[in-house]
Amino acid sequence: MLNSILFFPESSRSGMKVLLTGAQGQLGRCLTESVPADTELVETDIAELDLADSKLLLSGLGSIEPELIINTAAYTAVDRAEADVDAATQVNETAVGIIAEYCRSAGCKLIQVSTDYVFDGEKSSPHKPDDPTGPLCVYGRTKLGGEKAALGGCDSSWVIRSSWTYSEYGQNFVKTMLRLATEHEQIEVVSDQTGSPTYARNLADAIWKLAEIKPAARILHCSDAGKVSWHDFAGAIFAEASGLGLINRSPTLIPVSSNDYNAAAIRPAYSVLDNELTNDLLGIEQTYWLDALRALLARL
Repeated sequence: MLNSILFFPESSRSGMKVLLTGAQGQLGRCLTESVPADTELVETDIAELDLADSKLLLSGLGSIEPELIINTAAYTAVDRAEADVDAATQVNETAVGIIAEYCRSAGCKLIQVSTDYVFDGEKSSPHKPDDPTGPLCVYGRTKLGGEKAALGGCDSSWVIRSSWTYSEYGQNFVKTMLRLATEHEQIEVVSDQTGSPTYARNLADAIWKLAEIKPAARILHCSDAGKVSWHDFAGAIFAEASGLGLINRSPTLIPVSSNDYNAAAIRPAYSVLDNELTNDLLGIEQTYWLDALRALLARL
């Protein structure tokens, strides 16, 4: 059964009916917690709306009849996707095409969430939304395919890319580092990949602002401000968490190269996103990544 939570003032039901996919993911949960007061939010996850099943997906969309779909659902196991190409393609690309076609035919708006991994990482300055793409891994290629499916299938759509997302929910880099700090005295962390860690609550706030704007079938970027390597991000996590008493000690961090780490999927070396267009459109200013990290740790 679909989990439909209604948020609207007693005197009004004028807000949109919004379908949220991936509602149990970290971004989905942050979107649920920050939903505008006049919005009827229909939360779905794999149990209610499985993007891996095209027929059930289409029939499910028809039964819900939303005015806006926020698609956060994705195949996000980056390394596993290298050997599970069909599953990643179905969820990240094929299903998005089905959603976009439904939106076009039903007059529904679409916000498709995407990733910094659509870039090859060869730049040394922040990536703009219209910069050439060149994904290095299956996950990035399938997410890029999803972007094209969304924009090509539905004129009333936005694609919003983010990067290095974390929150108090699910599995993510911050929570993994906090766990490892209790288990190991030394931890190896990649030092030659640079990006912008993004607190999912900040991304959720931007998405709800975007929902109020007429879609323009274009790409936006939304990450927290600043840049850092995974290695230095881990160092900041340990320093801040130790100061708050969340961990008893800070492990020794050992920098390693991406080649030495030997992951199945290749990640971009530099995937910082340029948020200027989003800032201008939504009238917002991104939180600096360290301040966002502190906000997250204060909630744990």
